[in-house]
Amino acid sequence: MKTIFIIINVVVGMALVSAGALIHRVWRKSQQKADIQSQKLKKQMTSNISHELRTPVTSIRGYLETIIACPDMAPEKKQMFIEKAYNQTLRLTELITDMALISKMEERSEKLHKEEIDLYDVVNEVFDEFEERIQEKGNKVENRLSAGTVLLANRSLVYTIVRNLVENTLKYAGDGVTMHIECYSTIEKYCYITYYDTGAGVPEDHLDKIFERFYRIDEGRARDVGGSGLGLSIVKNAVKFHGGTVRVINRLEGGLQFFFSLRRQDD
Repeated sequence: MKTIFIIINVVVGMALVSAGALIHRVWRKSQQKADIQSQKLKKQMTSNISHELRTPVTSIRGYLETIIACPDMAPEKKQMFIEKAYNQTLRLTELITDMALISKMEERSEKLHKEEIDLYDVVNEVFDEFEERIQEKGNKVENRLSAGTVLLANRSLVYTIVRNLVENTLKYAGDGVTMHIECYSTIEKYCYITYYDTGAGVPEDHLDKIFERFYRIDEGRARDVGGSGLGLSIVKNAVKFHGGTVRVINRLEGGLQFFFSLRRQDD
């Protein structure tokens, strides 16, 4: 009997060792696949960043070289080139700032402070920031949130979510549109929010890509209106930081509509 127990223990031990080795091999293989995928994404991201940085830097260099090469250039023309170079530095600054924000959300999110904020007030501040541009385009704003819609959140990131959605409308939706935001449901610890405009919308085949970094529907038009190409990617990451999800559709009545959720409190 003792011999049988010894044999059973040996068999069980060998089985456990074999199982452990198998699990380790499977883990290593999955880890290798994950590493390869991660390296691929990093390589693609590096390539995209390099491309996006190269464009404004090349433009700045071109404008300045023209000024240096033509010392007798008419003052008004020289001023025009200086202003163009300056505008490209603004674009470059925006790009670097947005990349740093995404990096902070992904790699150092624990350092982002949360506090109680009133979403109604944050939205009004964003509309106030863009008041002049909104009036120039003949747009209408509708903040249908209730005062006292309190979230435990990072105020700067929530402001950035709303700001990027509003700015996206101002850049691409056209003139004379309505911008509308409301909380259409509060279930348990979440606030479910929708933001929409009544503008041009987006071709259906682009909808599932607009949250990708540096994705542009119309490259030429996007260059004209400026921006880093990271606005909606920041929206997605900022919503994710607050435990929520975001999606987008084309409204039947026209325009683009976003649905996203934000946690009202932590566990």
